[in-house]
Amino acid sequence: MSVTGRTAVSSLTQEILGYLGLAHKTAAWGTLGTLRTFLSFSVDKDVQRLLRAIAGHGVDHTSIMDVLTNRSREQRQLISRAFQERTQQDLLTSLRAALSHNLERIVVALMQPAAQSDAQELRAALKGRGSPEDTVAMEILATRAPSRLQECLAVYNRDFQVEAEEDIKSETSGILRDLLLALAKGGRESYSGIIDYHLEEQDVQALQQAGEAGAQETWVLLLTQRNVEHLARVFEQYQRRTGQKVEDAVRNRFQGEAQVTLLSLASVIRNTPLYFADKLHQALQQTEPSYQVLIRILISRSETDLLSIRAEFKKKFGKSLYSSLQDVVKGDCRSALLALCRAEDV
Repeated sequence: MSVTGRTAVSSLTQEILGYLGLAHKTAAWGTLGTLRTFLSFSVDKDVQRLLRAIAGHGVDHTSIMDVLTNRSREQRQLISRAFQERTQQDLLTSLRAALSHNLERIVVALMQPAAQSDAQELRAALKGRGSPEDTVAMEILATRAPSRLQECLAVYNRDFQVEAEEDIKSETSGILRDLLLALAKGGRESYSGIIDYHLEEQDVQALQQAGEAGAQETWVLLLTQRNVEHLARVFEQYQRRTGQKVEDAVRNRFQGEAQVTLLSLASVIRNTPLYFADKLHQALQQTEPSYQVLIRILISRSETDLLSIRAEFKKKFGKSLYSSLQDVVKGDCRSALLALCRAEDV
C-alpha cells in the first residue's frame, strides 16, 4: 500500500474513533457496515462462477467465498433465485453438499434471509442450547430494527409452528421472562428529538426506588420501553445522583440469568457496537474460539454497524479485530471471516 493509501486508511480510522458517540445512532440506517451493495453486480456471472466452483474438479472455496462475502444479502437472494431458475437446483443445498464444518455454517448464515437466521438463533437460545449466561435471545430481540424483528417473529411462527412469545413463557421465568416478552412486543418508544426533562427525573427516581421488593417491573418497563437516547441521559443522571452506574445497581439487586440479561441489555442501550466488540473479544479469548458467536455477529452486523464495532474493539483492546481474527481463527473459514471484517484498522 502506498504512503498516501496508508494515510487515508489511518485518517478514516481516526475519524470513526473520534465519532464513536454517534456511531451507534447512525448504524441503524445501515451506513456503517463493512459489506455494501456490489456496484458491478451481474447475477449471471455470479451464477456461472458459483456453478463452476461447485461442479468443477474439486470445490473452489475461494471463488465461493469471494462471491458471497462481496454481495449484499439482497444480491445473494437474487443469485439464489437465478441459480434455481437456471439449474433447477437449490443453491444453498448445493453449497452445503460441497462444504463442511464452519465454512458450511458461514454459507448457511450468508444465504438465508436475515429473518430466518434470527429465528433459528432465537429458537436455539430459548430451547437451551448454550450456557445460562447465553444472552442470544436478548441480543436478537433488543438489537434488531423493528421491521426486522417483526419479520423474525413471523418466520419463527411459520417455521416452528409456535409463537416466540409462547416459547419465552415456557422456557424462561421471572424477570428474564418479563424482559424477553417486553422486547418481543417491539414497543420501544421512538426518539422524537425533544428532551423530556420531567420524565427523565421521574425515571431516575423510579430506578432509585426499584430495589424494593415487588419493584422489578420498573426495570423491565424502563429498559424495554423508553427510547435509547432518553435512557442514556437517565443512566448519566442516575450515576450523578447515586455515585454508582446503573450496571452496579443491577449487580447489587439481581442474580443469575436476570442479572446477566439486565447487564447485557444495559450494555446494548449504552453502546451497541461496544457490546458486540466485547462479545467478539470473549469469543476470541476462549481456548477454542467460539465460531458460532463469531459467525453470528460478523454476518448479522456486516451490513449495519461492523465498522463501529471494529473501532470500539480497537479502542478498548488496543488491537484490531482483523488482526485478532488473523491470529486466532484457523481452517477454511478464516478467509471468510476476514473478508466480512474487511480490513485492518491502523
